[in-house]
Formats: sequence, structure tokens, C-alpha cells
Amino acid sequence: MSAQPTQFLDTVALVTDLPDLGLFAGEVGVVVEQLGDDAFEAEFVNASGRAYGLQTLEAGQLLRLHTQARALNKVTE
Repeated sequence: MSAQPTQFLDTVALVTDLPDLGLFAGEVGVVVEQLGDDAFEAEFVNASGRAYGLQTLEAGQLLRLHTQARALNKVTE
């Protein structure tokens, strides 16, 4: 099974620390703009819904996340 590429509105996790930007590995965001095949603008929001980061990142800096329900649906197909 091949991984789907990251795209608009995907939930992603940062895989590298970016201390100069105030972002660290494991932070979860959403792709709000696809700037090319390998560049995305991702927004990071706290639990209260307030954005604390909006950064242009490369695909290699992000891990595309999915829900458990989606993963289970693949198993039952």
C-alpha cells in the first residue's frame, strides 16, 4: 500500500524541531495551502482554537495523519 501524498486540509504532524519558528516535533496542524508538490502552508492551533503558527514547510518536515476510523475502513475493504 503506497502512502497518499500530503494535500490541502490534511492533518499533519511536524517531524522536526524548528525552534527559530517556535515549533517542535510532534505539534499537529492542518495544511491550509498547497504551494507545490513539495511545499505546504500549515497552520498550528492550540486547544482553545487560537492559531500560534502559520508556516511554509516542505513535505519532508510533515507527517500526514489519519483517523483510526479511516485505518479500520482500509482493513475491512
